[in-house]
Amino acid sequence: MGRRLGIVVLVLALLGACKATSVGEVKPYRIGYMVCNSKQETLRRFRPLTAYLSQRLGVPFEAVAIHTRDFGTEVEDLHFTHTNSLLYVILNRFHGVQVLAAEKAGPLGYKTQGAIVALRESGIRSLEDLRGKSMVFGPMLSPVAYLSQLDLLLKAGLEPEEDLAFYTIPQGTYKHEKVIYGVWFGKYAAGAFPMLDFERMIQEGRVPAEDFVVLAKGPLIPYCNFAATQKVDEALARRFKQALLELTYEDTVRIDGKVVKVLEAARVEGYVDVRDEEFDIIRQMARRTNMPPYQRY
Repeated sequence: MGRRLGIVVLVLALLGACKATSVGEVKPYRIGYMVCNSKQETLRRFRPLTAYLSQRLGVPFEAVAIHTRDFGTEVEDLHFTHTNSLLYVILNRFHGVQVLAAEKAGPLGYKTQGAIVALRESGIRSLEDLRGKSMVFGPMLSPVAYLSQLDLLLKAGLEPEEDLAFYTIPQGTYKHEKVIYGVWFGKYAAGAFPMLDFERMIQEGRVPAEDFVVLAKGPLIPYCNFAATQKVDEALARRFKQALLELTYEDTVRIDGKVVKVLEAARVEGYVDVRDEEFDIIRQMARRTNMPPYQRY
């Protein structure tokens, strides 16, 4: 009796071990989403899309919100990335990620643009007028709230370290909004505005367009995008891309007990195919401005 009981216990233990192993093998594919305004806002926007992809592709996905500064250390544990175009260029060069699709949002579609903007009542009408004045930029790894504007200044013969009275970058969350409000309230003479955020705030009635003057605009560049890391096999990457390209505004998913529209939750209009060569314009700006991934010192 005691021997039989021992055998039963051993068999149950082995079955339990097998079950634990099989469950452990079904690990979710991790999608690293770049934090735009805050981690909470990022996950609120993209958890529905992540759940939709799990449902559509029949494999589990996990949404992970990651600050731009942390992608370099986190990327080795990711399967897919969702980043701005400058961060893609950095991850592509140093970690071999490959772009899959670009995001559409606003009147420029899958392109975006940065600008240097001043308050109209300031009397500033050109980049030259910024000499000796203050300026506020967005996050340093933002292509349309820092990189484009730095490139514009350097092309105009203005070195921020020498020719501006001072410049700064806001701390904390919602940095783009802080830049726009900082100029509107007269705290800074000019700001590095992402045009999409600026236009949204105008449409939402949060700032009046007539109070501002655009001093210069940067080139059109690809917007945020999805890319696959080297951990992903080509077949899954193709299926992931196809699912994104086929998303429509009517597609829904049930999450947290609610049925939500996937694209509406993500605040985007869809996804389009994009080639790596379309990011060369960002690579050129990064080289001219001594920015990652081409910084010389």
